[in-house]
Amino acid sequence: MLKKTMRKRIALTVVTALTTGVLSVVATAPVANAHGGVFSTSSSVSNVAPTGTPNNSLFVAEKLSTSGQAVVANTVTGAAPVNARSLGGLAKDTSSGVAQTATTTTGAQLALYAPVTATTVAFTGGGGTFSISSGQGTVGGTATFNQSRSTLVIDATGGATVVGTVWVAPSTAGVYTISMYYHGAGALPTTSIPAGTLGASIVVTVVASSVAKIYSPANSFCAISNSAPSGSQANNTDGTPATANGGSMWINFAVKDAYGGNLDAGSLVATATNGALVSFGDGGANPAAGTSSTVVAFDNAGGDSIEVNQGTAGAPLSTTVTITLNGTTICTKTVGFAGTVAKIAVTVVETQGLSLSAGKTNFLDDGYGRNGLFTVLATDAAGNQVATPASIGSYAVNGASLAGQTIVSALSVTTVATETSTTTPGRFSTGTYTCGATAGEVKTAKLDFTIAGTGQIVSSDAFTIRCADAPSTYTATFDKASYNQGELATLTVKVLDSKGNAANSVSGTGTWTAVTPMLAAVSATGAAAGLGTTGTKTYTYTVGTASGMSAGTYTSIIDFTSLTTAGAAKSTPTYKLSTGGDTTTNADVLKSIVALIASINKQIQALQKLILKR
Repeated sequence: MLKKTMRKRIALTVVTALTTGVLSVVATAPVANAHGGVFSTSSSVSNVAPTGTPNNSLFVAEKLSTSGQAVVANTVTGAAPVNARSLGGLAKDTSSGVAQTATTTTGAQLALYAPVTATTVAFTGGGGTFSISSGQGTVGGTATFNQSRSTLVIDATGGATVVGTVWVAPSTAGVYTISMYYHGAGALPTTSIPAGTLGASIVVTVVASSVAKIYSPANSFCAISNSAPSGSQANNTDGTPATANGGSMWINFAVKDAYGGNLDAGSLVATATNGALVSFGDGGANPAAGTSSTVVAFDNAGGDSIEVNQGTAGAPLSTTVTITLNGTTICTKTVGFAGTVAKIAVTVVETQGLSLSAGKTNFLDDGYGRNGLFTVLATDAAGNQVATPASIGSYAVNGASLAGQTIVSALSVTTVATETSTTTPGRFSTGTYTCGATAGEVKTAKLDFTIAGTGQIVSSDAFTIRCADAPSTYTATFDKASYNQGELATLTVKVLDSKGNAANSVSGTGTWTAVTPMLAAVSATGAAAGLGTTGTKTYTYTVGTASGMSAGTYTSIIDFTSLTTAGAAKSTPTYKLSTGGDTTTNADVLKSIVALIASINKQIQALQKLILKR
């Protein structure tokens, strides 16, 4: 069915004073009513009540005739002229003052009506005629036409509150202006001089070959939403093209012709692939979930929605929905549904401290401020990421996976995933575990996820969690013994607890300083955070400095001040630097000469022995 748009109360009242041949225009208060801008025969469309500013508002009947001719408003009361009918109207703006626009076919008939005070009103068409046919004449007072019926004067001084007439568009395409004057500050309007005060006007574009009621892709819209249906889609901007398991998707659309008008009702068909279910929402109404992959309706698609749902509960789905009107494809959209949780993957990021249970503060440094030691990523059978709020299910440690050991006493998920985007941190759940007083690791830990509603349990693969004491000592090494100028050097710091285990990553090591001759730091120094699960941290340097480099062997000094103050030894790794090219020294040349002489002497001695034997 056709839909009636919201009426916008935005019209301007304009008063034009005729003074010394110059038209002056001043804006006054908005009128109380305005056109909805919809021409239709639908029962859901009604004419607007003529309650605008008297003498300064002009309305067009939105209701279209089905009898082959327009019908003039035959009431002079303030009630809506329910009987008024236009013919051939294509498009109308939503104003009722002096800046109105409309589009019609050639020969169209527009039923006009206007609120007035006791005054004389003149209508001019700039072309076209005002009708005197039965049912199409005038109302509201005594009517007088000029000989060509291009001008009409209605004497409403007898007390009429509404005047009306029918304007018949010319048979020639063009742009014409319908103007309404009233006896205000100017002269008394007559058929020969339809002057006075301009109350309202409509610029009408008359088209010879109409494309009305023909689908116009440029003026039609279709967009995806995973939040709500809509009966007033106004752009082609898609929302998120997917939703969670059990959710709904909507494809909202508004099909228009070249003038922004609705099409005639016809066969509207929506078909979905891969077993998705579809249902039709008339006017954007939210229907019950569909029971078939195809839905058919008799509608003009002027503002509707298709709801899409999974065909199989819990199964991930990608489906393409095609919508046609009378066989013409008006929209094709692909939407997706995550399935129920089929896999949970745990990634341990940090090492817990002895006798501790809290997670490391902001351990992911992702802006979400969560504390934890590990992350959990839930996915469905197709690999789609799945948010895991309580309505979806719940996490718990797999008790059997921690049995028979005393290193770890508890494990839990502390924040759950709230997002499904592959780029946002909220796709991860996070958790922590509790360590006893003994360092060590558990390689059998598992996490379970119980699906709400079904009670199905999904278990993770076994993962390793470690417990260790705070940092106590450290060693630092470079990845190579020698470097050429321009290379990158990597320094690896290994931090141990007092028992020689890789230290935990929640206690921290404090700040550190590094003296690295002829190397320029790329990584920042400061606090050595992020020891992770191996108790190590790496830093990168470029070989050479901005002021140049001298070849040679150098010793660096790596000092974690809080650890060395407590007795740890500073680390002093050495490295050899070269500027590249020929690095042979005089000592190297002399050594080679000595070796050559020794070789020659050995050959002479061997030759002498051979001669003596003969």
